[in-house]
Amino acid sequence: MKGRVMSNRIICYHSLMPVLEVKNLTKEYADVKAVSDVSFKVERGEILGLLGPNGAGKTTTINMILGVLEPTSGLVTIAEHDVAKERRIALSKTNFAAVYAQLPSNLTVYQCLRVFGLLYSVPNLAVRIDEVMEEFDLERFSSTKIGVLSSGEQTRVSLAKAMLNAPSLLLLDEPTASLDPSTARDVRERIRGYALAGKGGILWTSHNMHEVVEVCDRVLFLSHGEVLLEGDPKALPAQHEKKDLEELFIAVAREPLSLTE
Repeated sequence: MKGRVMSNRIICYHSLMPVLEVKNLTKEYADVKAVSDVSFKVERGEILGLLGPNGAGKTTTINMILGVLEPTSGLVTIAEHDVAKERRIALSKTNFAAVYAQLPSNLTVYQCLRVFGLLYSVPNLAVRIDEVMEEFDLERFSSTKIGVLSSGEQTRVSLAKAMLNAPSLLLLDEPTASLDPSTARDVRERIRGYALAGKGGILWTSHNMHEVVEVCDRVLFLSHGEVLLEGDPKALPAQHEKKDLEELFIAVAREPLSLTE
């Protein structure tokens, strides 16, 4: 089968269309531009890190991708479907997990996954729920209400929910923030495996730069709502005379203009 190599992954020609394409995305509030003319793509099989300090525009960008916020201008396409014109179809091909998107605390784990599975019209739902519960080590919590789970256990449920519909585009906002190091490693391996299998592309936000270097094929730095830097997380720091990605992140947060001179 013909294909091309991308970040040590084989991507078939029939999968060359990006799972996410953002073109000239802008969001204005009165005289403030929260996001200004942002453009990027996420390819199938790729993990793209969306980075930047608090207030850089990451959450606003994600909310526009998900159709929660309407852009002032610009275009968001998910799996070749325009979110503005084909929102239902586009969003059926995506899913997300975020620390701020809490699940219903009064539902059991199984009930929660069933509700979201029905919302996403997941085929063979009972089988799929069993699969994701096993994948994220949740079987023993099947009848436990989400509200009594630990923060790490709730994070695993959120990730299981995010994988239910085998999304073309998976958005993850600080997906391992509340996990212990061992569980976080396992989750990263599962997510990398999902991308390696070519099942979808992943947009990953995190403040853990060591994790970003380990997981992401490419990173995009936002600063004041604009794309400041883009490239390989392993090579980008040296290109800007920084010892590692964490030092580069700090420079973006404190002195972004010095990186563009």
